[in-house]
Amino acid sequence: MKQNWGAKWKTVLLASAATLFAFSLICYPKQSLEASIRGLNMWWEVVFPSLLPFFIVSELLISFGVVSFLGVLLEPLMRPLFRVPGVGGFAWAMGMASGYPSGAKLTARLYQEKQLTTIEAERLSSFTNSSNPLFIFGAVSAGFFNNPQLGLVLAVSHYLGNISVGLIMRFHGIRKEQRQAKRQPRSFSLPYALRTLHRTRLKNEQPLGKLLGDAVRSSVQTLLMIGGFIILFSVMNKLLYMMHLTEQLAPLLRHLLRLAQLPEQLDIPVFSGLFEITLGSQMISQTDEAMLMEKAVATSFVLAFGGFSVQAQVASILAEANIRFQPFFIARLLHGVFAASFTYLLWKPLYIKTAGGMPTNIPAFLHAAKDVAWNEGWRLLQQYGPLLTLLFLCLYIWLVIKAASEPRGRS
Repeated sequence: MKQNWGAKWKTVLLASAATLFAFSLICYPKQSLEASIRGLNMWWEVVFPSLLPFFIVSELLISFGVVSFLGVLLEPLMRPLFRVPGVGGFAWAMGMASGYPSGAKLTARLYQEKQLTTIEAERLSSFTNSSNPLFIFGAVSAGFFNNPQLGLVLAVSHYLGNISVGLIMRFHGIRKEQRQAKRQPRSFSLPYALRTLHRTRLKNEQPLGKLLGDAVRSSVQTLLMIGGFIILFSVMNKLLYMMHLTEQLAPLLRHLLRLAQLPEQLDIPVFSGLFEITLGSQMISQTDEAMLMEKAVATSFVLAFGGFSVQAQVASILAEANIRFQPFFIARLLHGVFAASFTYLLWKPLYIKTAGGMPTNIPAFLHAAKDVAWNEGWRLLQQYGPLLTLLFLCLYIWLVIKAASEPRGRS
């Protein structure tokens, strides 16, 4: 009976939320359109062109057996540290290089390939999702804070927090795993890795063109879903602000900010960051009442938490593979706490004890060149990203039309 009432309340809650969202769209059409365009531009200029190459290459590496090859080589490292197979090392590296939600997509793909158990997939997804260096150094540090040197402490804290999450999540599901047959970590063996590579490639007897087409189609489908979530949460964030719900709900964070010894003026920026990390990071950087270190700590938490927009993307990807989302959400909370703590602890050695944020043992011209490289990379991505997006969307449409017409031709 209690479960029945719980289901009814859930139905009422979901229906009320959907109705309120629809009503707010009608009340604020102009603001909704502006927020939708903002989310679309972000996806069009940055997200799609930056993630697509990684998605396509990952699909091909899995099909050609390279991931299985690396999995054998990385097994002695990943199994003792994180209690995941060696293939998790590939997902971890690609997740750090390409950013959210690549780690979840690769985890789901490896799980569907039966290279991970359910518990291992939940562990792996918890620490293979992170912001990519280009976003941290280019968009956040150089773009929002106008301080490229800040990127070092943000990036180090972010990835150290990710590793810490992985070390903690290794204990996830350990009791259930103990009742099952234990997998002993295989020792490093290059010949066995090469044999695994060959066997995996032979399993995929499809022509190269078919593999490429499938990789592009699968990657674009995932990115279209990601774009929809980005636009949706961009609009939701704007509507919450227009209906003054942000101002009403943000004070709930003030108590937590006081515990963390952060200014209360960061409540609305952090609250916005809980929904969308780009907007939240930008608002935090514009909070004049907070010191730079305090803003860096808050930004680290927002970047690590990922925002509900990213989490919705991950939830959708994991749901398709029947992987639970709850461990991922808990891991994001842990990652946020770890990243913020590391930022506070590393602020003095990585930022204060340098000449204007610049390491004294590195020549100034080399440090300047690194900053220019990140800024130039971000600028090129925004400049040529839309063209790449358009080209691959056209290719995707052609592949879909071709796939739809093949059965008719055969009949």
